[in-house]
Amino acid sequence: MNYPLLKLLGRFFIHGIFWCGVLLFYTYFFGVGTDDFTYVLSFSLFLMPITIATTYVSIYKLIPDFLITKKYGLFGLYSIYTLIISGYLIVLSVMFGLTYLSNFNYENMAPISKSLLFVMVAVYLVVVVVSAFKLLKLNFRQVQLNSNLQQKILETQLQIKEQELHYLKMQIHPHFLFNTLNTIYGFALKQSDATPEMIIKLSNILDYILYQVQKPSVPINEELLHIQDYIDLEKIRFHDSLSVSFEKQIQNEHLNIPPMLLLPFVENSFKHGSIINGILRIKINITIQDKTLKFYIENSSLNNNQSKSGIGLENIKKRLNLLYPNQFDLNIKNENNTFSVHLEIHNL
Repeated sequence: MNYPLLKLLGRFFIHGIFWCGVLLFYTYFFGVGTDDFTYVLSFSLFLMPITIATTYVSIYKLIPDFLITKKYGLFGLYSIYTLIISGYLIVLSVMFGLTYLSNFNYENMAPISKSLLFVMVAVYLVVVVVSAFKLLKLNFRQVQLNSNLQQKILETQLQIKEQELHYLKMQIHPHFLFNTLNTIYGFALKQSDATPEMIIKLSNILDYILYQVQKPSVPINEELLHIQDYIDLEKIRFHDSLSVSFEKQIQNEHLNIPPMLLLPFVENSFKHGSIINGILRIKINITIQDKTLKFYIENSSLNNNQSKSGIGLENIKKRLNLLYPNQFDLNIKNENNTFSVHLEIHNL
């Protein structure tokens, strides 16, 4: 089935119905005050080509090519040309009514057709109404196009954000796994009794990374559990050279957060922390109250030994900006042999 042809025929049919309605309007309008139907019909038929031509020039040329594209100078110029030509043709239609239809007898003319002003009003009324409808239609179509374009832009931005988040996660995982596997490898070489426990804890963290991290969010308890597993692994590695304080005040244990949101901060402290006077000191405090998360972590650090803008922290900042735009405060300090991070996220 030829759908374009059917669509074209449908448009011709609709236009034909409309112009038949205009012809009916003309015969009614110019028939006021006269019983000569033949004169009125002939005069209306003579006006129809003028009306149709003027209307189509307006809706298919002047409005889409000049008005919509904001070429107001050309629109005004060609509109004047159109008015002059159509006005001249309307004058001819009045002369046609006088000479051909009434045989130069002014009294035989239909009353309204005698007035050039009324004839022009009838013609331009149709042109203005149709042009206004066309303008509304074009504006509505433009609004739809803008809406669709905006939707596509939002979808594209969302896809980009999802890709960036996935990329940032993939940057975090190998780094973390490398450190942990390296520790287990060292203990395995020593045939340490702590190796099985480390493997179990690593297995739990691997499960978190490989499966749970693909989810958009996880309960806060899961993140805290794997932070504790990570700390336990590092305690085994550092032995007596590590002092860790891990405090939690969780009002809502079922509150969800993105996976691997806090763990990279903990990993960063162990990786870049400095042993001072034989001890690496790390202090972690997590508070969740009224949908606000407060996370504080500090570690002993020699001056200029731990950067505020390393690759790991920069990735964390990017991820926070993607997940919580304008909803978080992140303060990082490195002073007095202490490196600290204070993170607050609002409206979780």
